[in-house]
Amino acid sequence: MKDLNSILESLLLAVGKPLPIKDLVKFLEIEEAEISQSAKELAEKYNTDDSGIHLAINNQKLQFVSNPKHTKILHKYFEDETTGELTKPSLETLTIIAYRQPISKEELEQIRGVNCSLIIRNLLIRGLIEESSDKNQLVTTYAVTMNFLQHMGIASVEELPDYEKLNSDENLNKLLADNIGEGENEKTN
Repeated sequence: MKDLNSILESLLLAVGKPLPIKDLVKFLEIEEAEISQSAKELAEKYNTDDSGIHLAINNQKLQFVSNPKHTKILHKYFEDETTGELTKPSLETLTIIAYRQPISKEELEQIRGVNCSLIIRNLLIRGLIEESSDKNQLVTTYAVTMNFLQHMGIASVEELPDYEKLNSDENLNKLLADNIGEGENEKTN
């Protein structure tokens, strides 16, 4: 496949978590040997002391990770990031996830109107949300964790104020359906 290295780089960066080789083979409709060769080439390109990004290959899965030599500085950064209070945008994002879960990043960004990548990462690090994947479409969805429920002092998200109303808001459902439908139409045109 032409540009396989570039495609694989883009997928690994966009998804941001381990991608099983078998899922890539199915999704890209190519042979496993092609993925393996591309992974080998990407590892040669990135897995150097000068690169901040490395390609990890483990248990038939691929993922971009940070250079292991920067572990101490990364731990220090993330420790600082997880001990402070949540920002207003983080609280807003967490609220949307709690009321609309499971929700994709695309839907979340449609509601908020801004990129949510860093906020999602921060909430994942704090253990307040978790991700799951639809292996057929490589779509990741987010939901709150048991940690979130414990922190809020509730046993279920249904105990959140006005949960039924906000979870099934028809205007929001229509907006999401219309905008996601438009995105799919753009892809097919």
